[in-house]
Amino acid sequence: MRQVINLNQGWKFKKQNVGLVERYPKDWQDVTLPHTWNAVDGMDGKGDYDRGSYWYVREFETPKQPLGKGRAYVEILAAGQQASVYINGEKVACHEGGYSIFRADVTEHLNNNHKNLLVINCSNEYKESVYPQSADFTFYGGLYRGVNLICVPDAHFDLDYYGGSGLMVTPKPCGCGGADFHIKAYAAGADENFTVLYSIEDMQGKEVAYGCRPADDSAIVLHVPEAELWDINHPYLYTVTAILQRRNESYDQVSVRAGVRSFSCDPEQGFIINGRETPLRGVSRHQDLLYQGNALTKEDHYRDAKLIKELGANTIRLAHYQHAQEFYDACDEMGFVVWAEIPFISVFNQDPQAHQNCISQLKELIIQNYNHPSICFWGISNEILIGGISEQLVENHRELNRLAKRLDPTRLTAIAHVTMTPMESPMHHITDVISYNHYFGWYGGKMEDNGQWLDKFHELHPSLCLGVSEYGCEGIITYHGPEPACKDYSEEYQALYHEHMAKVLEERPWIWSSHVWNMFDFGCAARKEGGVAGRNNKGLVTMDRKTKKDSYYIYQAYWSKKPMVHLCGKRYAQRAGDTTKIRVYSNQPKVSLYLNGKLAEEKEGNKVFVFTVALEDGRNHLLAVAGEAKDVMSLEKVKKEPEIYVLPEVNQRREGVANWFTTVGHLDLEAPMEFPKGRWNVRCTMEELATSPKALAVVSKAVKLATNFELKPGAGMWDMIKKMTPEGMMDLAGETLPEGFLESINAKLTQIDKE
Repeated sequence: MRQVINLNQGWKFKKQNVGLVERYPKDWQDVTLPHTWNAVDGMDGKGDYDRGSYWYVREFETPKQPLGKGRAYVEILAAGQQASVYINGEKVACHEGGYSIFRADVTEHLNNNHKNLLVINCSNEYKESVYPQSADFTFYGGLYRGVNLICVPDAHFDLDYYGGSGLMVTPKPCGCGGADFHIKAYAAGADENFTVLYSIEDMQGKEVAYGCRPADDSAIVLHVPEAELWDINHPYLYTVTAILQRRNESYDQVSVRAGVRSFSCDPEQGFIINGRETPLRGVSRHQDLLYQGNALTKEDHYRDAKLIKELGANTIRLAHYQHAQEFYDACDEMGFVVWAEIPFISVFNQDPQAHQNCISQLKELIIQNYNHPSICFWGISNEILIGGISEQLVENHRELNRLAKRLDPTRLTAIAHVTMTPMESPMHHITDVISYNHYFGWYGGKMEDNGQWLDKFHELHPSLCLGVSEYGCEGIITYHGPEPACKDYSEEYQALYHEHMAKVLEERPWIWSSHVWNMFDFGCAARKEGGVAGRNNKGLVTMDRKTKKDSYYIYQAYWSKKPMVHLCGKRYAQRAGDTTKIRVYSNQPKVSLYLNGKLAEEKEGNKVFVFTVALEDGRNHLLAVAGEAKDVMSLEKVKKEPEIYVLPEVNQRREGVANWFTTVGHLDLEAPMEFPKGRWNVRCTMEELATSPKALAVVSKAVKLATNFELKPGAGMWDMIKKMTPEGMMDLAGETLPEGFLESINAKLTQIDKE
C-alpha cells in the first residue's frame, strides 16, 4: 500500500546561489518547512525584497517497499516561483509556477544501502516565461508548503498527471432526491489482473454506495439514494475511496471528499445554488501573514477561513493563484463558494512560452482541485488589460477558456476586468461570467459612482452575468477624524466606503458575486502608501490577524445571522469638540446607546445607527445594546486631538495639488489640448516618457499628487503601468482632481522637446 512520508524536518538552507552540492552541508542554516526567505523583507517597507536562486538540502533513507520494487516520488506542495529537484546529484524535475503541486519520480535514482541526498533549488527571480510577471503583491520564494515522499507499488493510482490525485469524482443530483456519482480512477502499471473497488461513505462513516470496475476501464456511475446536498449553510461531504485490487490484495488506495450540488448564474437572478437564488457576497484572500510570508501552517489556513466565516461571507475569491489544499479543504467544510484562478495577471507577455505557462498552470489548478465542491468558478485572468488589448491577448483567453471547459465542463469560467476595460469589449464574451475590479471612491471618482456604473452596464448588457471582483480602500487604524475623506487612509473613511458598498450590493441581488479587496492586509514590497510601506492596507483585518477594523463589522451586520452590535471608533479614542458622532453597526432593528451608565438615545434603523453625544471631560464609557448583543468602548474628551491621527502626507498632498497650478504659469487651461510634433504630451506612454528625465519628472510629480503612487522605472509596479498614459491614469482619478489638472500636465509636457 501507499506510504506518504512527511519530509518537512531536517532541512539545510543556503541563501546564496552556490550551485549543486554533492554532500549534506552541515554548516548551512537549519530550517523546517514550510519556509520562505522573504518572510520579513517581503513586507518590511524597505522597498525591495530578495528575488534570488537559493538551495535546500535534506537526507532521507530509502523506504522498504512491501510489494516488490515499487516507485517513489518526491512531492513538492509548492515552490516559489521556479524549482529544480536533484536526487543524489541527478536532476529529476524542473517546474515553473510558484503555487501548485508537482512531483518527481525518483525511483531509479535511490540508494538502497545509503542515505539519499535531496537537493532543491528554488528561485523567485523574474523569468520571461513564468506568470505572474508583475503584480501588486510580493512573489515569495521558498518551499513554503512542504515536501513529501510518496512510495507506491508498481501498480498504483497515477501520480504523474499534473499533480492530480488519480481520482476524479463528479456528483450530480437526480430528480428522485438521490445523486449519481460519476467516478473515474486512473491506474498506472496495472494489467488485466487488477480491478478498482469503489466505496462512498456519508459523514457518519456509513457506506452508501459500492462498485467494482476493471482497472483499464475504470469509469463508473454509483447511485446514492436520498443524497444530502452540499450547500452554503449545509456543507455536506461524502468520502469516495478507490482501492486498486489484485485478487485478494490491495495495492493502492486513494480517498477524496465530494459534495452533491447544482449551481448556475443568471443575469437577472444572480447566483443560484441547488435551485435557490443566493447572491454571493464575500471577500478576496491572499495567502501571507505578517513576518511569516506565505509559509503558512494548516492551523493558519483554518484560522483565516474561520475569520471569514465569522464575518458572514458565503464566497471567497482566492487571488491571484492556486492556494493550499488545506484552505480548499476548509472551504469545503465551511460552505464557501470559491473562485479559484491562475496568476495570469496585470502584464500580458506575448512570448509563446509564457502562454504555455498559463496553460500548464491552468491544467494544474483544475486537475489538482477538481474534487473540491466549494470551487464553482475557474478564473483565467485578472486585470490583464492594464497594458492594452491585442488580437493575440483575446485569442489566448479564448484558448484558456476552451481548455478549462474541456478539462471541467461542470464549472463556470470567470474573468476579472480592470476598471478601464470598456463596456463594449470582446473580452466580455469569452468566459461564462465576468466581474470588474472597481475602486470608485478611492483611486478615482466617487463611491456613489459604483451603483451608477453597475446599473449602466447591466442595462447595456442584460444577457451578461456581472460581478464585482474587487473593491475597497486603505484603512490604517492609526488615522482618525470627525470628517473622513477619500485618500486620508483613516479607519473612518474605510468604514464609510464599505457602508456604502454593502448597501449598493444589497440593493442589486442580480450581481452574481462581490468580493471585498481584501479580507486581510497583505505584503507588497513595492508599495509605499499611507505612511505604511511594503503592504497593501485594504484589508478588513490587519495582516497579523490581531485587529478587525470597523469595516469588518459593517459586513457582519449585513451578512451574519448571529445577533451582533459593534461600536465604531474604538481606536479614535481621544476626541475634541462639544459633541461627537458615534456610529454603531448591528443586524438588529433597534440599538440603545448608554453614555456613562445613562441611556443617551435609542434608535431604530437598518445596519447603521448614528448617534450624536456630548462627552464629559476626561474618560467616558459607552455601551451599545441591540437585543442580547452588547459592545463597549472608552473615549476621552480632549482639547486637541493627537497629531498622529492625521497622516502629514494627506495635508501635503492637498496643498501640493492646489500649488501645482502656480507652477504652470499663465495658461488657458480651458482651451483644447494641443499635441505639437516633437514635444511630449499626456498621450505618450509612461515607458516613452521615461526616456526623458525632464518629462518623467513632470509626470512623476503629477502622478504622486493625483494617485499617491511613486513612479520608479524598472522598480515596484512599473511593469504594470508602463504601457499606460498620463491621460489614462488621470481618467481613473476622475473627480478627485480639480478641473484643468490633466490640461496643466499636458501644457508642461508640451514645453519639453523630444530628444
